[in-house]
Amino acid sequence: MYKLTPLAFAAAVLASGFASAQEMPTVVVSASADASAEGLPKAYAGGQVARGGRLGLLGNMDMMDTPFNTTNYTQALIQDQQARSIADVLQNDPSVRVARGFGNYQELYVIRGFAVNSDDLAYNGLYGLLPRQFVASELLERVEVFRGANTFINGAQPGGGGIGGTINLLPKRAANRDLSSLTLGTESGGQGYAALDLGRRFGLEQRTGLRINAVRRDGDTAIDREGRELSVLSAAMDYRGDAFRVSADIGHQEHKLAGARPSVTVAGGIALPAAPDASSNFAQRWTTSNERDTFGTLRGEMDLAKDAVAWAALGARSGSEFNILAAPTVSAADGTATMYRFDNARKDNVRTGEAGVRGKLQTGSIGHRLSATMSGYWQESKNAYAMSDFLTGFATNMYRPVDVAAPPATFFTGGKMGHPLRTGKQILSSYAIADTMALDDGRWLLTAGVRHQAMKVYGYDYNTGIQNAAYDDSAVSPVAGIVFKPVKGVALYANYIEGLQQGPVASGTDIDNVGAVFAPFDSRQKEMGVKVDTGSLGFSAAVFSTGMPSAYVQNRHFGVFGEQRNRGLELSVFGNPMRGMRLLGGLTLLDAKQRRTADPATQGNAVIGVPKTQLNLGSEWDMPGVPGMSLNARAIYTSKQFADGANTQQLPSWSRIDLGLAYATRIADRAVILRARADNAFDKNYWASAGGYPGAGYLVAGAPRTITVSATVEF
Repeated sequence: MYKLTPLAFAAAVLASGFASAQEMPTVVVSASADASAEGLPKAYAGGQVARGGRLGLLGNMDMMDTPFNTTNYTQALIQDQQARSIADVLQNDPSVRVARGFGNYQELYVIRGFAVNSDDLAYNGLYGLLPRQFVASELLERVEVFRGANTFINGAQPGGGGIGGTINLLPKRAANRDLSSLTLGTESGGQGYAALDLGRRFGLEQRTGLRINAVRRDGDTAIDREGRELSVLSAAMDYRGDAFRVSADIGHQEHKLAGARPSVTVAGGIALPAAPDASSNFAQRWTTSNERDTFGTLRGEMDLAKDAVAWAALGARSGSEFNILAAPTVSAADGTATMYRFDNARKDNVRTGEAGVRGKLQTGSIGHRLSATMSGYWQESKNAYAMSDFLTGFATNMYRPVDVAAPPATFFTGGKMGHPLRTGKQILSSYAIADTMALDDGRWLLTAGVRHQAMKVYGYDYNTGIQNAAYDDSAVSPVAGIVFKPVKGVALYANYIEGLQQGPVASGTDIDNVGAVFAPFDSRQKEMGVKVDTGSLGFSAAVFSTGMPSAYVQNRHFGVFGEQRNRGLELSVFGNPMRGMRLLGGLTLLDAKQRRTADPATQGNAVIGVPKTQLNLGSEWDMPGVPGMSLNARAIYTSKQFADGANTQQLPSWSRIDLGLAYATRIADRAVILRARADNAFDKNYWASAGGYPGAGYLVAGAPRTITVSATVEF
């Protein structure tokens, strides 16, 4: 019952502040993913990013009013760059680098040097609803990137992230204008592509909207012998009443990989081998990865008074995965390696929801924007695995791969592959309250808030389904932020915010406290920065420092003894520097250190997989004399990084150039857009990332030159 207190308190305050509610105005239809009255924040000049985005319980906020560093990528950017997934969109972000999950093909995003698993993507503010390994970009209206610790914003992330940032994905909605478009395309290797996008509004004042998307990809990729299949179908409905708004989404995605190139583990004590040819493939032909997910959300918002609203949202996902994997462990610089087979099956069921109130009131000369929310998350996972002989494995070579018949996966097993048992359950709940105060006619904005987060985590034996571990704890995560606007178009800001991760359970051999449960990790962040808005060009600069505790064994005792500290500088630019030109990019400088470690030899060393310099710069030009034609180019640079904690294995720096062309015209009185793109245009060979899972430095090879062409026609 106590969890309702913040909501009840805030609702009472808002109601008393607006006892004489004014009559609601005539409804105005505006596309809105979160069912808000004001709709989506407007796009900034150039249309590649938006002026603002959703900040959890704080709602949509303009970039100049928030004490945090965010970037919100629009559907226009997604379409113009022919992005296939979230990873493709985030190639534009200088604070983000894309890696891969441990032992699988899961997309993983490293923000400010901290991993954010795709498990932790938020879908319209709710975690755990989207496919775990790959999310098709056609589902999305916007990709919102929040940089920094963020437990206060949306609650603790179920996958254990939330330290370096979070990513919120907004579903599409029907706009005021009818939409009927068909896109056909192909890419290197013979991959075929078709996408249908339909949007309509109906009824009185066009209050009801329907948006349908269907996608199919099939064929080989630019990597030798690698195949990919993708099928997506989604529908979104919304209704806008005089004093309430409702939206609903349902989607289904199937993603299959055949012979996909795996990650590479390099044995300790040897130099890192050179990156293989970007188009080569050392996967076994019998490897596969199959993922199937069905998900949906329902969200509503009701006006309590002129400046006060209440909202609620529910979501659910049912997902299944089946994988047959084999990744090489390289033992010599000539590429000599061993592999073994690893099969796993997984099923997930997720239920999640949130409710809240938000409103404005005035106390003397101080304006208040009050927010309160409560949230709940429930997930049950079923898993099973089977391995071939991993002690000896079978021989291959990364540069000269050897195909072998699939060995039997009977050497070591856990559970039944055809009928996996429950192995994990999470129950997360939280409540939060915040106040953003406006002083001196809005020149000063002060934000203060707190979230109470409870975590219950249960583990079960793979073979019996009997509970063998339990975790039940809670923590409080505060936030404090300030924005000062000395002159028009300039905002100075600072914040203190914390990230919360699930506490570990002591495990391993020869330790004296097996099974001990530890409190949640509090990661503490301090940040300050400046934002400049000229109307046509935007700039931001931020400096930050984040410390994250880490656990290891010391003198046979498992404990939270260590710490990783990441400090950095972020610079970004976006907008129209001149007529017919659009600019998007920035620079991130990182200093990520192991401050306290189990091994004195690693004390003070750089963290695995975190480069010191990340640079992204993209530009788009409208070609003079050719109406409707534009050219675009993007440069990406990543400096050296380490693949081991001892800092003896170093990846070389890498850079690549992406080029594109778009031409909008009319054919047979139909609007048509022709697009062509070459990612990694000069076909560079490079190691794109190291690690992503704590303490592991596995390598992912960069993708080869990939040429994509498509035609979109409106009918």
